[in-house]
Amino acid sequence: MCLAVPMKIVELKDMEAIVELGGVRRSVSLTLLTEDTLQVGDYVIVHAGFAIQKLDDDDARERLILLKEMLELA
Repeated sequence: MCLAVPMKIVELKDMEAIVELGGVRRSVSLTLLTEDTLQVGDYVIVHAGFAIQKLDDDDARERLILLKEMLELA
């Protein structure tokens, strides 16, 4: 099973971003996104080192809550 995780952009540079979740930071590629309006503070869905979708804040928060609940049940 594959899992894509919502992460917050903390730094942008060209076609890469530094994203963060729970204090963990990763560099991800933005090459799969057609969005040209990404900004620091935006949330993206990350899978296998690529940002694959931009999320609005409410959607990101909802997904993070669900992810936390799933981890607590595991």
